[in-house]
Amino acid sequence: MTKRDDDALRDKIGEMMAKGLVTQTEPFPEDNHQFELILQDLRKLDPQDLEQKLVISGFIDKPYGEDEQRCLECMYYLVHRKWCDLPELAVPVEAEWWCRLWRI
Repeated sequence: MTKRDDDALRDKIGEMMAKGLVTQTEPFPEDNHQFELILQDLRKLDPQDLEQKLVISGFIDKPYGEDEQRCLECMYYLVHRKWCDLPELAVPVEAEWWCRLWRI
């Protein structure tokens, strides 16, 4: 995927959220088992099913939680590419976005 493709897909994701895409922000996985269950749901999807990836992972376009976590602080965030490197997601993201697969 080129930078141009990343940018276009990031814009598309941003538009989906701005139009009110409802995602599953709760429950936040409290342990590795719960985290793995969400990953299993993502693995069942067609890799091209962007909307369901966003829904299951709980993507929102602003910081979330008591600590106002955001993609920027997540261990899967690649700063130089503005990318979520979690294999089950593998999507371009903005630093201020968040999903329930957030990890530090």
